[in-house]
Amino acid sequence: MNKEEYFIKQFSNNKIIGDDGAVINGFVYSMDAFFENVHFKKEWMSLKQIAYKAMIVNISDAIVMNAIPKYALLSVAIPKSYTNDDLKNLSKGFKKAALEFGIEIIGGDTISNEKLDISVTIISKVSNPIYRKGMNKGDILCYTGTLGLCKIYLERLFKNKEVPKKSKFIKPILNADFFYEIAPLITTSMDISDGLFFELERLSKANKLGFEFFHKIDEEIGTSGEEYEILFSFNENNLEKIKKIALKHKVKLNPFAKAVKGKYTTDCKNHHF
Repeated sequence: MNKEEYFIKQFSNNKIIGDDGAVINGFVYSMDAFFENVHFKKEWMSLKQIAYKAMIVNISDAIVMNAIPKYALLSVAIPKSYTNDDLKNLSKGFKKAALEFGIEIIGGDTISNEKLDISVTIISKVSNPIYRKGMNKGDILCYTGTLGLCKIYLERLFKNKEVPKKSKFIKPILNADFFYEIAPLITTSMDISDGLFFELERLSKANKLGFEFFHKIDEEIGTSGEEYEILFSFNENNLEKIKKIALKHKVKLNPFAKAVKGKYTTDCKNHHF
């Protein structure tokens, strides 16, 4: 058990904890940190891109719980060296993401620091939340899009090479409309932030089930983090309906496994550096 899991387990008596967000009285509260030298290096992105991604990774958590993001609280540790122009560019990234998803930024906190550390809390409305727990034996597991590119981009960045400005690593793509339409047809969901194999272990623990893979998944695909594609399960009777919805929204589907008795574990490590 890593330190992150051990710390979270100290609060495991609280049944609300364990999903991408906490569901309380019709609202989902989700929070993620986005820290320099943990989630990004300042040389990799502009300040506008950093702030935008900090928002997007939080919005992703709300979407995969079938919630509509409404409000955001920002906590920003600002380097003392930043100029007013730097702060303006940082704020543009937050506002761009907020505008795209109809979110109102309602407050937060700022402090002075040696590096840029961001925490974002998203408050969302939800009627029928979807959790990590709820999978049934025989359910099909599927992920959206193409996995593996973000791992390649991350390796390029570590070598001081450039990556496309519109790459998923810089600007994750959230298929919100697609997800909200398939939501009544699925049993569990989460986003792929730490790599497919890592997320599957989480799903296995939550549902006390293992997985029978339809084909081998290469390590380069299964360990690619920062993808923010959607991982979900559903009854196989809903496959054709989900395929039609995916076609409508031009979303690539990848059914890859079936839920079976047992458990799934992985030796892969969290991708953060």
